Amino acid sequence: MPRVKYRDSDVDLMARMMRAEAEGEGKQGMLYVGNVIVNRLVADCLDFRDVRSIEQVIFQVQGGNYSFEAVQKGNLFYERARPVEKRLAKQTLDYWRDHPGKYALWYFNPYAPCPPTWYDQPFSGQFKNHCYYEPIAGTCESVYIG
Repeated sequence: MPRVKYRDSDVDLMARMMRAEAEGEGKQGMLYVGNVIVNRLVADCLDFRDVRSIEQVIFQVQGGNYSFEAVQKGNLFYERARPVEKRLAKQTLDYWRDHPGKYALWYFNPYAPCPPTWYDQPFSGQFKNHCYYEPIAGTCESVYIG
């Protein structure tokens, strides 16, 4: 049973986002980005209470900007997804979760060492250039279940 319900169009959209955000970090890096996307979908808390589809997660606007930089800046996100990225997206949608993205709802590339918190959320780990952050304990239990 998959972690979340999805359609073929969701796989394609997610694959494009995973590549656009983390192609330079290889397959593993793309899988971590996929974890964050799925985690935001299952999170019934914080900034993600009203997102209930992959499309809503990808195109969510917070503070006047899209949550994912790749949507704003174009680049690889607007190119066709390749079969390898589609397989990675499907793998993440179906079952794949791993540290540091296992429960993360946020990530970013600080171009410096990872800070211990980001918008008061605790650091969960780093993979290559991306720093990952989980919600504060007790604030988003749904991310640990889904």
